[in-house]
Amino acid sequence: MRRKALGLLGFATGVAAGSVLYRRTLARRRERVDVYFEDGSMITYDDSSVEAASLLPVARDALDAARG
Repeated sequence: MRRKALGLLGFATGVAAGSVLYRRTLARRRERVDVYFEDGSMITYDDSSVEAASLLPVARDALDAARG
């Protein structure tokens, strides 16, 4: 009984860890640019849009500079 419980606990831990890694990997693949306007509105451009093609390099440079 104890061995079975430990096996189930190990399996559940593995599933949880796999889920976290999968979500992190999936989140890294998608790049997007969020543009906030003075009136409080916002628009998001994903990496496949024409607008993002010109904004993403600038955003990457800004993040690299902020990270030091």
